[in-house]
Amino acid sequence: FESWMTTEHRRRGFPEAWLARTYSDASVGNGTMAVLAGIVAQVLEDSLGHIGPFQGAVALTAAALLMVSRWEENYGEEKEGDHANSSLYHQFTEGWKATLTDSRIWRIGMTQALSEGAMYTFVFMWVPTLLSMDPPGGVPTGCVFSSLMIAITIGGILFQPLESFLTRRFVSPANASELSASLIYVLAAASMAVPSYCLSTSSSSSHCFENILASFMVVECCVGLFMPVAGTLRSKYVPDALQGGILNIFRLPLNAVVVAGTYATDHMDPGEVFAVVSACFLGAAALQATMIGGGDKNKKKAD
Repeated sequence: FESWMTTEHRRRGFPEAWLARTYSDASVGNGTMAVLAGIVAQVLEDSLGHIGPFQGAVALTAAALLMVSRWEENYGEEKEGDHANSSLYHQFTEGWKATLTDSRIWRIGMTQALSEGAMYTFVFMWVPTLLSMDPPGGVPTGCVFSSLMIAITIGGILFQPLESFLTRRFVSPANASELSASLIYVLAAASMAVPSYCLSTSSSSSHCFENILASFMVVECCVGLFMPVAGTLRSKYVPDALQGGILNIFRLPLNAVVVAGTYATDHMDPGEVFAVVSACFLGAAALQATMIGGGDKNKKKAD
């Protein structure tokens, strides 16, 4: 969808500044809809049983299919109707060439792999971690999930004010997204260091429940922030005509990080797993920081 949206945006001649706003609104919308989905799912389960949420999901998927069926298709062509250069084979071969010849593309891709891989590992970890701490009264996982989704929504809302602040105080508009992404990943790494420390100390981890829960809210807020900033950076550095192929290329390292993180949850202590998650975010921050200052001379063109 991201590849389609970016190409369509430029084909219609919309201002480039609107891309960041669109990604920010999408992040806010995703978080909001996740909260509403949780409420609707609970109502459907109460009225129709355990199968209710699944039936609701089928109905929503059908509605989405009807909506997108009226959209105009595009294939990321440099010229309208140039389908020969938008084939799957062309996308992958030219995508590999572009990735190998432009370090900015593979740095963006590896940043995405590290950050999203860390995020998915966190998704596997948060429920068992909170349940294992056995706080008084138990863990209302439904309410916690809704709170995490609200944190994502807040992150999406904060994205544009953050970029505006950095532009006024520290960098040019051309480099605001690069600096924003670096700071967001550093904050995410710091938030994941909290459960790593609390769960690794000899003292009872239940005393850290509030701090760990707060750190989970912070990292989800970072997710709401880096979803739009990552989309903005990909639209900035990845050629439109090759975006679909290049994004799929970097699914390989992303899936490798996810598999490694899933494996770690079964064979490492929770504190150690969160340390790995924090290290992945920190690696993404370091890699992203190498691109600060390159925005002014950026010019992405497909071969």
